[in-house]
Amino acid sequence: MIKGYHMKYLAKDIVAGVIVAAMSIPISMGYTLVAGLPPVYGLYGSVLPILVFAFLTTSPQVVFGVDAAPAAMVGGLMATMGVAASSEKAMEYIPVLTFFAACWLLLFYFLRAGKFVNFISTPVMGGFISGISISIILMQIPKLMGGAAGKGEVVELVTDIAKNATHIHMLSLCLGLATLILIFLGKRYLPKFPMAIVLMIISAIISKVVNLSSYGVVMLAKVEPGLPKFHMLHFEAIDIKQVITLSLTIAIVIMAETLLSSNNFAFKNGYQLNQNRELLAYAAGNVVSAFTGCAPVSGSVSRTVMAEQFEAKTQVMSIVAAITMVLVLLFGTGVIGYLPVPVLTAIIISALCSVVEVSLAIKLWRVNRTEFLIFMAAMIGVLFFGSLYGVIIGGVLSFVAVIIRAVEPPRTFVGIIPEKEGFYNLERNRRAKPIKNTVIYRFGGNLFFANISTFQEDIEHAIKPDTKVVIVDASGIGNIDVTAAERLELLYTNLKKKGIRFYITGHIGVVNDQMRALGIGHLVQEGVVRRTISLALRGAGYHKPYEIEEGQQNEREESPEEENYVLQEFEWAFGKDANQEMEKITTQYLLQLEKHKKEAITDIKEGIFASGWGKVSLYDEDELLERLEMHLQEIAKSTGCKESEIEQMIEERRQYNQTKIEQINKKVSQTLKRHRHELAMQLMQLNPEAFEHWMEKRNEHLKRLEGEDPLLLNKWKEWYDAEI
Repeated sequence: MIKGYHMKYLAKDIVAGVIVAAMSIPISMGYTLVAGLPPVYGLYGSVLPILVFAFLTTSPQVVFGVDAAPAAMVGGLMATMGVAASSEKAMEYIPVLTFFAACWLLLFYFLRAGKFVNFISTPVMGGFISGISISIILMQIPKLMGGAAGKGEVVELVTDIAKNATHIHMLSLCLGLATLILIFLGKRYLPKFPMAIVLMIISAIISKVVNLSSYGVVMLAKVEPGLPKFHMLHFEAIDIKQVITLSLTIAIVIMAETLLSSNNFAFKNGYQLNQNRELLAYAAGNVVSAFTGCAPVSGSVSRTVMAEQFEAKTQVMSIVAAITMVLVLLFGTGVIGYLPVPVLTAIIISALCSVVEVSLAIKLWRVNRTEFLIFMAAMIGVLFFGSLYGVIIGGVLSFVAVIIRAVEPPRTFVGIIPEKEGFYNLERNRRAKPIKNTVIYRFGGNLFFANISTFQEDIEHAIKPDTKVVIVDASGIGNIDVTAAERLELLYTNLKKKGIRFYITGHIGVVNDQMRALGIGHLVQEGVVRRTISLALRGAGYHKPYEIEEGQQNEREESPEEENYVLQEFEWAFGKDANQEMEKITTQYLLQLEKHKKEAITDIKEGIFASGWGKVSLYDEDELLERLEMHLQEIAKSTGCKESEIEQMIEERRQYNQTKIEQINKKVSQTLKRHRHELAMQLMQLNPEAFEHWMEKRNEHLKRLEGEDPLLLNKWKEWYDAEI
């Protein structure tokens, strides 16, 4: 993100970088204490990991460092295993945990696993992060009272708070509460003012002058100045199997939380992220963190928001923040020993309060109670069972949420509004009325084993004794499975026995391919699938104005804007097999001629062609007429009619269609000309003899028109000019 850097951004990036570094001092030290390491390692984790991340990330604004969720998970794991905070064992164990988390993130990079974050819903992630944040807040409350941090899950934490409440150190509590109140007031009235930094400096000065430690206020341990050093990883001192499992959980949380927040910032500010490259940046940052003895690092929402407030433009901001932290480590560590723990604890609690997704919970309660319950379940899972089980519960709930939506997708019945185009939800439009003898059902999700019963029951319950047509608006269906295919065939068969015509309309063409692959391709061939509701109604013999159930009539005549009738249905329905299927219909019609002879000939004038497909669209009918014209000799021989008579009937029907298509859409008319040309060229390549014969008949037709109808001849030439 630094390549091609514009110097006009430099001033804002420098200011934002210094502010982010200053904010990172209390936050990173606090979260590092939560994780179980000495606070100086929070400062170490704000140097090299940030630099490495800055040069690898594709996000211009996300800030990397020690953050709430990974720190809380590590701290919880240390407490569960009985490892004392800041102990020698913790300093050996945590960097190894960080290293294996980095290995998992690197594996995610090679597997391109970033896309799986899309399966974690906002309610699940919001509940998970809120649960972790509340856990940390509960852990920190005893420190406000002058005691030690709590351990365990919510029951143990609340019990620990109650015990500490019996022997509160009042000065510590007053310092902590005063800090909290001032920070919250600062956020409310001075959002850009670095209140936490100012309070930290003031408390250090007071501690230096008054010697707060002599009054029983706990201070942070003094830190020797110096830069982070290389840390040797001690694999022999830990249980590798246990670490691998625990680090996987941490890696998943780092990936999910950071990618979700990064994508939100990218969407809000109008730039693109390379999700897989981000995983590489997370892995590299954590490798560096491990070899400097630090806890796992991830994207920090609070620090990113701060950088955004100060108008940071690029990752130069992170580089400046890292350089600033280096200066602090070299020349400012002496201040750390004068920082009161209650003040730092209050700063941590204030930061965590902004992470708890209260606004999201309120929004979900108002809008979607199911998602609210998922949010609460994820949060409660973390609070009562720990972050590890919280991840599992969150993952399960994500899939439950998907299944719930899939099993109960949006669906409704539609009808028409007199004198208006289109089809409308009968429940949400009081003027909308059902078409007489017709059920039109709109289904808003993919069809599979879990919801096909709902689909079937809705339709069966809607059928009345006088129902003759059932049409499914399948515009929301993009996929069907084998169970759904079997039920569709069964539904079609049952409706057919009752004399009810069944159509599926509006879906994407791939669904037709799936139907053929799943063994119900005969439904496509029999015309059960139609491209639009209008075409399905036309195929069932229903033409505008449609009659509605109340006995009133939609007085609107078929309008020139109605383009449904000129769509290419065959290509949509049959894909690469469209030509083959069109030839089948042509053959079926020729066989029908042998039985009904002249009666079948007159059907050409009405566009009626005996086939399983039913009434074809005007566009496809034009191609069918072209194909019939190639079989003039066969038709004449079967019926005993003259070729000129048959040709005249075809021409009359073609002229009718041509006029209709031009009336509806002139652009489609031009497209149809090109389509005729392609069809002719195809015939010339596949069957040169048939093409020559066809051309010969065309020329004879031109000569005949020249003597009989010059106006029609000119119209004919204009229409076919682009054909050959």
